[in-house]
Amino acid sequence: MRMPIVFSVTVVLAAGGVADAQSPQQIKLIKSRSTQSMECSKRADEKGLHGKARRHFRSQCLKQAKGQAA
Repeated sequence: MRMPIVFSVTVVLAAGGVADAQSPQQIKLIKSRSTQSMECSKRADEKGLHGKARRHFRSQCLKQAKGQAA
């Protein structure tokens, strides 16, 4: 039983090391995406959307935000 625990810890630590190797431009892009995602979530909250309607709204919102960024 110890083998899977050691393996999973190793995988998690290795994944953390990969995240540190990202360039500043990649980090900035990731942060801007999360900002867009948060904004879309706030707008969905304001509309009181839940479930499938919320997922659909957020999907469309993020597509629009991505289109405006390009």
